[in-house]
Amino acid sequence: MRCLKVAFGMEDDEHLIDAHYGDSEFFAIYDVCEDGSVRLIEKRPNRAKDFEEEDEGHGDPRKFKAVVGQLLDVDVLAAFRMGPNFLRIRDKTNKVAFFTRTRDLKLALQRVLENFDELWEQVQTKKAEKPPIEE
Repeated sequence: MRCLKVAFGMEDDEHLIDAHYGDSEFFAIYDVCEDGSVRLIEKRPNRAKDFEEEDEGHGDPRKFKAVVGQLLDVDVLAAFRMGPNFLRIRDKTNKVAFFTRTRDLKLALQRVLENFDELWEQVQTKKAEKPPIEE
């Protein structure tokens, strides 16, 4: 069965953060499978949350690497919104960025399921093209 490992940038146990992905309190890591099953794997602390950014607080490439470096085992980075590093995630990693358009975790999980086939294809393409993080 096909499953994706998805990291949601969280504010608390029920809500995605309404800020940059790298400012999440923690990442809720889920296995989301094509049969509709969803399983919480872990709540991973965001060690880059208090990272001192040099680029006026947003879009620092070093913070980007610090965040993605914590999520090397993940296929999809799911967020309500992302900041300037979204383009770096898209262009310089094998990760797929997915915008949930909701802060409600249950609804966000449902939206991943609704888009499973498209996300699966994007992940397979990315993995064939890129290393986890390009320098």
